[in-house]
Amino acid sequence: MDAEAQESFREFVANRSSALLKTAVLLSGGDRHAGEDLLQNALIKAAGRWHRIDEPEAYVRQILYRQQVSRWRLKWPRRELSVAEPPETGTAPDASGAAELRLVMRGALARLTARQRTVLVLRYFEDLPEAEVARILGCSVGTVRSATHRSLARLRALAPELAALGPAAAEQRPSRDYSPVEVRQ
Repeated sequence: MDAEAQESFREFVANRSSALLKTAVLLSGGDRHAGEDLLQNALIKAAGRWHRIDEPEAYVRQILYRQQVSRWRLKWPRRELSVAEPPETGTAPDASGAAELRLVMRGALARLTARQRTVLVLRYFEDLPEAEVARILGCSVGTVRSATHRSLARLRALAPELAALGPAAAEQRPSRDYSPVEVRQ
């Protein structure tokens, strides 16, 4: 990679890595470390082809999605969950409703399968149409629709407090953090 391409790549990483990391963390079920690994691998792949990429962010996002799809297609998925610190015990609930909702959503997303989580992230966090999600995942639009329906049903079963949110409650919230349920109720 020449000096100009290196500088362009560094600027891209500096400017877009936080947004890409959010997507990677969501795709990996809220596990920040796994999300960082996912993003790092995607950026390594993109760096090798940097001079041929027209739309860098779209290219890196495509790599993220495909790597995540490859992970859940493995014959023997990794069944362990590594965390930086042991879980807390006996903590008082957060007074902030939005923060509590994010934690509930993150926990529920982490308990979904990788495929369910990927479909929800692509449909609602990335706000991609069903046809685009089908293209990325290499399946039919009908499969995306049924997977989305089943994933939302499972998410509501895992976190019934999310079902209490109606469209009015969703509109009052200032941020769009981890909230696929607010889009389609």
